[in-house]
Amino acid sequence: MNKVFKNAMKAINDIFDGNTIMLGGFGLCGIPENCISALVSKGVKNLTCISNNAGVDDFGIGLMLQNKQVKKMIASYVGENQEFERQLLSGELEVELIPQGTLATRCMAAGYGLPAIYTPAGVGTEVATGKEVRNFNGKEYLLELAFEADFSIVKAWKGDTMGNLIFKDTARNFNPIMAMAGKITIAEVEELVEPGKLNPNEIHTPGIYVNRIFQGTNYEKRIEQLTVRK
Repeated sequence: MNKVFKNAMKAINDIFDGNTIMLGGFGLCGIPENCISALVSKGVKNLTCISNNAGVDDFGIGLMLQNKQVKKMIASYVGENQEFERQLLSGELEVELIPQGTLATRCMAAGYGLPAIYTPAGVGTEVATGKEVRNFNGKEYLLELAFEADFSIVKAWKGDTMGNLIFKDTARNFNPIMAMAGKITIAEVEELVEPGKLNPNEIHTPGIYVNRIFQGTNYEKRIEQLTVRK
């Protein structure tokens, strides 16, 4: 099975209107920049996006929001995007804001083939509205369903043509668990090598989880909140 694609546009070619997509990254770190740009160029609409956050106004998922491509946003943090705020308050965008640990665990459950998980996060709050609550050993837990995503789109530092991935530093955040969770996983990498060139002890995501891979270009790697010493 040849997993290597020429570029982002080829790799996302069968993402259509109404699909549910997981997008890796934490803030602006480790986001699949090339695939996001390709989705903007393709112009697919009514997407449900599952991500740690919604990017900023002119970068990341924020570009898709500006292009009115996102119908629903499932995220744990959305504080850096004015267009997101505008669409939310105007009723144009459906939003599911969930605890970050719950977001991660629902991704992980999907990757493990579990239908749901129980978590104490959100018990007694609006997050619990309409959800099953069970008591285990005197403590209440919410039933949260595993995500069902048509595609997972991740970004890695290095990968080989069999789909094995290595993530670098903070980019090893939501990317590995999302790579496990989608029905089809697309990985963009900064460096694509032949099998055997990666140290097996350093591989974070085995190639069995990855359906498509390509070498990306022109990574901006923008910093969301730049803080330096005086």
